[in-house]
Amino acid sequence: MTLEDNVAKDHFRFDAAAGLVVFLVAVPLCLGIALASGAPLLSGLISGIVGGILVGLLSGSEVSVSGPAVGLTAIVAGAIHNLGSYGGFLTAVVVAGCLQIAFGFLRLGVLADYVPTSVIKGMLAAIGIVLVLKQIPHALGRDLDFEADMSFIEVGGRENSVTAIIKALLSASAPAMIVAGASLAALLGWDRVVAARVTALRLVPAPLVGIVVGTLLNELLRISTGDFYLRGDQGHLVSLPHFGSPVALFNELHRPDWGMLKDERVYSTGLTLAAVTSMETLLALEAAQKLDPYKRIVSPQRELVAQGIGNIVVGTLGGLPITSVVVRTSTNVYAGSRTRWSNVFHGVLLLVAVLFLGRVLSHVPLAAIAAILIVIGLKLAPAEHFKEMWRQGWESFLPFAATIVAIVFTDLLTGTIIGLCLGVFYLMRANSRSAMTLVSQDNFYMLRFNKDISFVHKAELREKLARVPEGTTLIVDGTRALYLDRDAFDVLDDFQETAKFKDIKVEFKNLSGKRPMKLARSHSHG
Repeated sequence: MTLEDNVAKDHFRFDAAAGLVVFLVAVPLCLGIALASGAPLLSGLISGIVGGILVGLLSGSEVSVSGPAVGLTAIVAGAIHNLGSYGGFLTAVVVAGCLQIAFGFLRLGVLADYVPTSVIKGMLAAIGIVLVLKQIPHALGRDLDFEADMSFIEVGGRENSVTAIIKALLSASAPAMIVAGASLAALLGWDRVVAARVTALRLVPAPLVGIVVGTLLNELLRISTGDFYLRGDQGHLVSLPHFGSPVALFNELHRPDWGMLKDERVYSTGLTLAAVTSMETLLALEAAQKLDPYKRIVSPQRELVAQGIGNIVVGTLGGLPITSVVVRTSTNVYAGSRTRWSNVFHGVLLLVAVLFLGRVLSHVPLAAIAAILIVIGLKLAPAEHFKEMWRQGWESFLPFAATIVAIVFTDLLTGTIIGLCLGVFYLMRANSRSAMTLVSQDNFYMLRFNKDISFVHKAELREKLARVPEGTTLIVDGTRALYLDRDAFDVLDDFQETAKFKDIKVEFKNLSGKRPMKLARSHSHG
């Protein structure tokens, strides 16, 4: 029996519970992202529903979760303003979905394969650190900031994540601390104590237990103490719009303004959304493969097509653009997901909740959800990862560390690009080492290329040529190099001209056919 068969056989035992946990975490995140984007609250939930059900079925990933992304909030808010209407923005989302499908068929998903492992690990660690920083205030009862905010600078630029924690400590709510503490204790103790002794309870994920314990404890405080509990009217509980029927929900949906297809701004906005959502999806997909306990390989082309179809549907129904998202994916893995059905189930629960469960979910404290996300954040950024990257040397550690710092202080995409640039720099530096060897005997010098030479070797090539003294003979041997690029030959051309004035005789060996210019036609042997 194959691995896939074994996983499929067991998924019903785990995926429903994992999907329930992801659903409880996704509700405040979807609402918070819609709030931060300046879009209708329902739009975030629509994205979660479509991302869970439709993309969950079409995606090749068994653990990745799709939905509205925090990294798109600024882009979405700006696009709505620039296009002048939410309907025009939805048209741009549909255009973005079409472009993503094209990206998939053009096989642009292979770009994700060029992101170094050190950068992916840095991205995961950074998201873990941001989760901890942003959720500590919620665990202390300071729910002024919306749940999905992941920016270091917050509250209109007047404070940041560190000052928010300090203010939360100074104004800590006792009920929030009790609820968060109880959820945390239940979360940490469930697997180690209860489930370890009772085999049947191992199917229940610890995050679900933590949320249930926090919710029941707050209800007990409400019943027994009068006013010593977390209240919904003060923003401490999940707040979900309630529609009551499919017809009422359908009437609340926004529609694309198809007349905006005549406006070129829709296409430029669509291209921006397609590029950013595709990049975030590919990065999250790489992260999902790292987190997947079964290390299943996923086709990035299929993922782009799935996300594109999802964004076409989302735009048509009035939702925010969707991507694969790391926070909900890591929650899914940590909750014990085995297959994509946990993602689909979380989408179904979002739909049911919007229709029927708004009042039930309004009892869930944000402090209990914060406890879950704090633990997930710590799991994404364990000390072992930092030690491992340090042992691998500067070439791995610096891109890893730079990615973390950049994501914490900027955003996911910007931080990853910064880490990627540093990783490319070290790759180029490592590739330039020992690319060529200069040896001498009497008045004869030989410059031997040990591998292919490109623009990254220009500095070393010039340095080696500068060592050749006047009145000598230099042999440039390209036997071991299959290719020399234009920059390398330009340096050799310049040196050949200069050598005439220094009485240096230059001979080239086995460089014919490695460039289409004059050096291939002159002074060549072999």
